[in-house]
Order: sequence, then C-alpha cells, then structure tokens
Amino acid sequence: MIKYFNRKIKTYEIENVAGGKYLEWTYSSPIGLNILELLIKKKIFSKLYGVFCDSRLSRRKIDNFIKEFNINEDEFKVDKSNYKCFNDFFARSLKNGARPIDYNVSTLISPCDGRMTAYENIDINNLVQVKGISYRLKDLIQNEDLSKKYIGGTCIILRLAPIDYHRFHFLDWGICEESKKISGHYYSVNPIALRKIPKLFCENKREYSLFHSNNFGNVLYVDIGATCVGSIVQTYTPYTQVKKGDEKGYFKFGGSTIILFFEPKKVKIDEDILEQTRLGFECKVNFGEKIGVKL
Repeated sequence: MIKYFNRKIKTYEIENVAGGKYLEWTYSSPIGLNILELLIKKKIFSKLYGVFCDSRLSRRKIDNFIKEFNINEDEFKVDKSNYKCFNDFFARSLKNGARPIDYNVSTLISPCDGRMTAYENIDINNLVQVKGISYRLKDLIQNEDLSKKYIGGTCIILRLAPIDYHRFHFLDWGICEESKKISGHYYSVNPIALRKIPKLFCENKREYSLFHSNNFGNVLYVDIGATCVGSIVQTYTPYTQVKKGDEKGYFKFGGSTIILFFEPKKVKIDEDILEQTRLGFECKVNFGEKIGVKL
C-alpha cells in the first residue's frame, strides 16, 4: 500500500498502483526477484513491450486503463478514438488550460505531474532514495565536476506513475544544453522497488541536461526511465531560448522519475512539501502548480 498526501484537499490518499500485485510479487518473492534480474530489468523486455504499445493491437488497452484509473478524458487534447496505439494515449497532450501555469517570475513550478519529495541542504554523497537507502550524485550523472556545484543545494524527486500525464516541461525561462544519455537497466521506480534495489536511480537508463534558468540558477534535470519505458523522448531544441511551461520531452509507457537539482540559495521549497517529506510521504503535484519560490 502506497499512501501519499493530496496537498489540494490536505488529506492522505491510497495510490491505485498499476500492476500492484505483480510489483509486490516481483520485488518481494525469491522467484520474482530471480525473474527480475534475469529478464525484467533487461532492455529487451522493455523494448518488446514498447513495440507492443506502439502497435495498433494495444489500442484495446486504452478504455480499460481510463476506467480502472479514473483518468479525466475532458483534459485530452484529442478524443481517445484518435489514438492509434496505447503509447499515443500514454504520452498524450492536454488541452490548453488543463494545467494552469503560475507565471510569476519568483514562483517555482512543478515541471510535470507526479508525486514529489524534496530535500534541502543536500549531501551529494548521501542523497535519499528512500529512508535508509542512499546514492551519490556523481554516480547518478557520471560527472563529478558538475556534481560538486550542487553541494548544499536542493533536490526534488518527482515520481510519475503510469496513470499520470507523462509529458514534462521547463520550470522557467532560459536555455537548456543538450541532453546526455546514460545506459542502464529498467527497474520499476515504484516505492516497492525503491525499497528493494540499492542505488536504483543510478542503475536505470537515464538522461541529464543542464538548464540555465533566468530565475533559479543552473538547474540539473535528470530524467529516469523504468520498466517498460520504451523511450525517453526529448522534444526541445538545445541551446535555444525556452519559455516557462514549454515542453521539454515525454516518456513512453511505464512509470518514470524526474530529479531536479538546484544550486545552494536559489530556491525555497513550500513548507507543506518539506514537512510531508520529513514524515515519509510524497505530495501529489501537477505540472504548473507552485512548489516553491525564488531566493
């Protein structure tokens, strides 16, 4: 059972996990863990499932998925009948206004929908994956010099569940460098898996890019794939000016995670998010909503 905090109505809710029983069995049973290591974490498994999700055969999954997870069809930019495959639906765009954006230059917005935790004054050699399990920033991005710039800074983790809107965006005006790819495995990023696999974020396929923002300094974006994520697709043009809220990219099918790193004394995260993180809970946030302020 995964409980998170809904900050809009200030109450805790239970997450409806896609494939929850399968995840529990895979990451908790000896047989499941063996299959995980031999097959599920491998690229070929996610690639084959990605091929299916790109096929017309996968269209039949869309209606059941929408009903099971109570996804709001009114937000879809196009009618669901126009999706040619499940990945078209999964990486769907939303109508203008479906995610209001706070354009105040001092406001830090969430770059995506997801479940958020945040840490201030971070130790880059002891970053929190979950309570009791840590990793190092230099192992995550394989760039020690860049890692050092975030000593004492702020780290935000945004976990996108399969039921979420899976496009991600720029949190400010600025210029983003080219995304750098790091190969890896395809573990789930669900908390069930995070509690079982040490340094999971450093094991999975991922990409990182440096965003030179106008108001929040040099922000490090780390986009992490997961089981059945066919691709991490970057849709922005590197080294060109972008606006706050512009699309940066999207994930194909599967859960996924975005981790943001801010330099010291650049942002102050909203206290309710910090408090829930201290208590061990994620906060549900949507793209465009306020999650902090400029210092």
